[in-house]
Amino acid sequence: MDSGAALGIPSIAVLQERLAAADYLADDGLATAIFCAARLPQPLLLEGEAGVGKTQVAKALASVLDTPLIRLQCYEGIDASEALYEWNYPR
Repeated sequence: MDSGAALGIPSIAVLQERLAAADYLADDGLATAIFCAARLPQPLLLEGEAGVGKTQVAKALASVLDTPLIRLQCYEGIDASEALYEWNYPR
């Protein structure tokens, strides 16, 4: 099964158009990485300094795919138990 087409995203250009409609302008490199992750299907890890737009691309992609966004704030020292099982506990 073609995962990219199954998500309704037949090409990188269409993905860029849909992200733009969700108020996010993705450059060719980022759009290609997202498209490939959807096609393979593989997870997509975004990293970078604070304020570069990692959360914004996740929000736009969730909007494009009409799916809920589950956000995990990572920090030095976080372990698998905290990331997998304790992420939704109110603090």
